[in-house]
Amino acid sequence: MAIKIKDQPFYIQSTAVLFGLVLLVYILATLTDILVPLAFAAFIAVLLNPVANRLQRYKMSKALSIGITLLGALIVVAGVAYFLSSQMVQFGTSLPMLKQKFAVITHDLKEWVQATLNIPVAKQNQMLNDALGGGQAMLGKTLGGLIGTLGIIFLLPVYVFFLLLYKTLILNFLYEVFAEENSSKVAEVLSETKVAIQSYIVGLLIEMIIVAVMNSAALLLLGVKYAILIGCIGAILNLIPYLGGIIAIALPVLMATVTKDGYSTQLGVVIAYIVIQFIDNNILVPRIVSSKVQINALMSIVVVLLGNQLWGISGMFLSIPFVAVLKIIFDRIDELKPWGKLLGDNIPTRHIGERLKGSGRKKKELTTDPDQS
Repeated sequence: MAIKIKDQPFYIQSTAVLFGLVLLVYILATLTDILVPLAFAAFIAVLLNPVANRLQRYKMSKALSIGITLLGALIVVAGVAYFLSSQMVQFGTSLPMLKQKFAVITHDLKEWVQATLNIPVAKQNQMLNDALGGGQAMLGKTLGGLIGTLGIIFLLPVYVFFLLLYKTLILNFLYEVFAEENSSKVAEVLSETKVAIQSYIVGLLIEMIIVAVMNSAALLLLGVKYAILIGCIGAILNLIPYLGGIIAIALPVLMATVTKDGYSTQLGVVIAYIVIQFIDNNILVPRIVSSKVQINALMSIVVVLLGNQLWGISGMFLSIPFVAVLKIIFDRIDELKPWGKLLGDNIPTRHIGERLKGSGRKKKELTTDPDQS
């Protein structure tokens, strides 16, 4: 007779769950080079699927419609890349002057540290050299991640094409894996997952364009050099939930410090970015980014950091839609509904313990009330 895990003591249940999580994380970390491109391709395939379906209605073959859809997507990406690269070329022409100005600012900063904190310049240089030496491993990891990213870029179109081509085969597999009585739940989960991913990614793209325009306009008004390039980079970083916006502020502040005298421009940049972040978090995200992806702020930060630890920058971008899919699944399975509530942003006014205490006190009052005897 089979023994069910849920019938065992708590310490056995928790050990089994912990072992399963450790095994899952080990597999995800070991197969990073395979799973990351597939994950990106799956999300992109879901996003492009409506376009391919629409082309098929015009009597095109499935392969041809998918090919035209991919070609259109690649043209759009190539246009954005060309625009950013042209801005970077202009930045490269001013790089020697920026390096010279940065060296002057660094020298002045070292002199200020020596006068204020009594740390000799030689010791400061030694500390910097030690920090740079310790950062070589991180640099190598970053370059390795960049090479991996280039590999993803070349593999993505292939994966997306075949995922769209074999979509029916994959869906039939998912239906047949589960029992027939669960078919309606499977269909509901797949439908909601598709809608959530499509609306979430489209919402992110619209949000990124609006934030890029606001960033660039603010930096142009403040007179910061390469405003459009820095504004677009800041909008891309803003795709990393909660953390990217903070990192994006450093770029224009650094550029203003190198290219301008005084600190009024830096203060203006900080104020402008705070206003833009307020607009983004309170207006754009709730109204433009899909309302079906309801992940609370605490879980968003935690899963972004976990994604970074597991898959680096790719993991930070994939973490939120991945957890959104998990929440849709959790909400459809009775045993996993508490986990879905934990991920969601619906905050109850009272916790269950307080309700139990309240009902206990009420029951006690009823039993001791003399009018009831």
